[in-house]
Amino acid sequence: MPRLFGTDGIRGVANVELRAPLAYALGRATAARLAAPGEQVLVGRDTRRSGPMLEAALAAGLMSMGVDVVRMGVVPTPALAWATAALGFRAGVMVSASHNPADDNGLKVLDADGRKLDEAREEEIEGLMEDEAGLGGPGNDGLGRPIDDAAPLAAWMADRMRIAGLFRSDLPVCLDAAHGSASAVAAPIVAATGARVDLRYADPDGRNINDGCGATHPEALAAIVAAQGAAAGFAFDGDADRCVAVDERGEVVDGDRLIGIIALDRLARGSLDAGSVVVSILSNAGLVDAIQAAGGRVERTPVGDRWILDAMLRTGAGVGGEKSGHVIVREHALCGDGIVTALEVLGILARTGRPLSELAARIPLYPQEQRAVRVARREAWAEDGPLVAAIREAEAELAGRGRIVVRPSGTEPSLRIMVEGPDAGLVRRIADELTALAGERLR
Repeated sequence: MPRLFGTDGIRGVANVELRAPLAYALGRATAARLAAPGEQVLVGRDTRRSGPMLEAALAAGLMSMGVDVVRMGVVPTPALAWATAALGFRAGVMVSASHNPADDNGLKVLDADGRKLDEAREEEIEGLMEDEAGLGGPGNDGLGRPIDDAAPLAAWMADRMRIAGLFRSDLPVCLDAAHGSASAVAAPIVAATGARVDLRYADPDGRNINDGCGATHPEALAAIVAAQGAAAGFAFDGDADRCVAVDERGEVVDGDRLIGIIALDRLARGSLDAGSVVVSILSNAGLVDAIQAAGGRVERTPVGDRWILDAMLRTGAGVGGEKSGHVIVREHALCGDGIVTALEVLGILARTGRPLSELAARIPLYPQEQRAVRVARREAWAEDGPLVAAIREAEAELAGRGRIVVRPSGTEPSLRIMVEGPDAGLVRRIADELTALAGERLR
């Protein structure tokens, strides 16, 4: 069986690639590996129409193994992660495809600490799923129970309100909830800072999540911020674990600059744990240079917030993230939390009195092109002779003054190509050529 887990759980087109029997099998395997009969597993979902179907199948699998299922309903992934750890659940499962289109869905399994599973445990669960019928299960008296409980979400909201109280502000801000998990919770949390909040794209109907809005389409929010004269805008993705910022001019702030704004502010105030930041191999070299010039340290990891967090815990780093908008502020969360990211930036704006555009400009960005090409054989790129040769030739053209990163997507049937260097024209040409070649060779 091909590997099910990618960099962010299991994903696929709902009811086509990701069907109810798979969710049921995952529930049984998760219970067998992470929970015992009579214990509780926390389950949440985003606003996709397929969410209740997959949640029901997942819950059935968990209950068939004697595990009680506590259903949070529609919640951000950071809320599920926090509640799993803080309230003593044996595991958590989020039904969400994050930033993907509405037709997709996904299943993210978290351990008792609210953290994504490591690859070894993912492989164990996949192995159990292959023969889930062999796992057995109790009779009627031992089956698990479904429990609908609003208390975990309320507890998380109270904790986020506490954090919001640390960042006082009366600035006007616009929020884009992507018709997703942030729709009901982002505005009251951000408003708890004292900010004047204009909430948009917060009317989910099961089909409009991420549709022309949210972190993957920040241009919609950018136009609103410019028209409203707001100090900033913050766009979340479908499960609210990422945040894309828009400055006061209506310009989208690069994700690396967003990390840099938070890291440099904390570094200047002596509140950046270990004076260290963790970023992925895709983050711009300009961010690394800016942090090091300010006296901080930077460590790079493979792509995926799991690797970011692992490195943060190992090094004690206070901030980590990816240019996609996943930012981890370890003081407040052990996963990307878009709302916390917005609070951090809003606090910096209020404290410094500087516009977001000025803060972002402190982090230089070298020319960089990122492409995603849909291919049938994304895992085979490293064995394709002509493609590998073209990459080597391109690296020679950069002459040690740039980088090329090629990797299979962990969330989509695509090959991702990143090219970075000092010459924008050269970088763009190389990215175009490699993307075209990959599309031809791996189709």
